[in-house]
Amino acid sequence: MADSRLKIVPLFEELTDENLADLDRQLSVMRYRKNNLIIFEDDSGLNLFIINKGRVKISRISEEGGEVILAILGEGEFFGELSVIDGLSRSATVTALDDVELLVMKREDFLSGLAKYPQISIYLLNELANRIRKSDAQIKSLCLRNAKGRVATTLIRLAEDIGRIKEGQVFIPELPLQRDLANIAGTSRETISRVIATLEKEGFCHKRESALVFDDFEKFKREFA
Repeated sequence: MADSRLKIVPLFEELTDENLADLDRQLSVMRYRKNNLIIFEDDSGLNLFIINKGRVKISRISEEGGEVILAILGEGEFFGELSVIDGLSRSATVTALDDVELLVMKREDFLSGLAKYPQISIYLLNELANRIRKSDAQIKSLCLRNAKGRVATTLIRLAEDIGRIKEGQVFIPELPLQRDLANIAGTSRETISRVIATLEKEGFCHKRESALVFDDFEKFKREFA
């Protein structure tokens, strides 16, 4: 039996190979080119999306017409779950940051899977709670911190969400554009550039090609989290 495409997805990590094979049969594949829109805010929510390759950004448009980025998700993560659960319209827009491959499960198949395999529900609840906590931390950062603190908090969240560990270092591969970082941190592109340069001078991080690397990520978190 070939490995299920869901085997590396944390949402399904408690399931047996037989369970995974059962769910895998319900999947279809959709591909999007970089910068293509995947979901529009207020669309009907008929599918759950699991990222098999690439990254996406979750965003909303503010009352002033500007983009506010809520999260950046990478491989193995999922989105669209709220509309799939409650049947209401989408609460945010999702855009491909890279060429993206998505595994797609219809609403009725996912709800059936929740009923058959309660382990999924437990992970889903934990993940939703984790996302709420991250959103609360982002709101707190935007309200209470100065520009340096907001940028540092944004980098911490990105490192935790899409970062990787290699040879004891934590790094953010393919650091998002300064425009996107600014939309997450609630600041300007110029401030993003200035603060990252300051953090590099202070020895907290350094750039390696398109990645941002933290030699001591725990120290960075203690300083700014």
